[in-house]
Amino acid sequence: MVALTVLPPGVDQAEWLASNTVAFFKHINLFSSALSEFCTPSTCPTACGPGDTVYVWTDDHGRKLKCSAPLYFDYAMSYIQELLTDEEVFPTKAGSVFPTGFVFLVQKVFLLFFRTLAHIYCSHYRETLALGLHPHLNTLFAHLTLFCQQHSLLDPEDTEPMQDLITALGQQA
Repeated sequence: MVALTVLPPGVDQAEWLASNTVAFFKHINLFSSALSEFCTPSTCPTACGPGDTVYVWTDDHGRKLKCSAPLYFDYAMSYIQELLTDEEVFPTKAGSVFPTGFVFLVQKVFLLFFRTLAHIYCSHYRETLALGLHPHLNTLFAHLTLFCQQHSLLDPEDTEPMQDLITALGQQA
């Protein structure tokens, strides 16, 4: 799986990050949609991760909003969708230049991806297992964490609560 994450020779790093960001967005959005009936404001009144981790959304004005998991992840996916469709941020025309700070935005997006999958593991793994989707979740999470490690997209303190799983999945790969 490591071969899937390495920058291929001759490929621009920003282009590689952009194309993988789009691919991960599609896969994570599809996967979380499959579990949407289980992640509701009543079953998940807060967006939580491992342990006592609670994810709080920060709006455009810098205000922190404690919200249900479905609302948090709707905010996250809407934010990412806006970035992905913004030609100034994710240019699609040949010869276009990626903006200054592009890697910072990609890091923010991958943190949101990581939190989405962490929530699924911590709050919906039983449902994932019952639906037979756990191999897909494990593969998606392992690919995401390897890609993030390869390209320094997540800080260790962000991944630390899930480190046991990251290590276990890495040993299986």
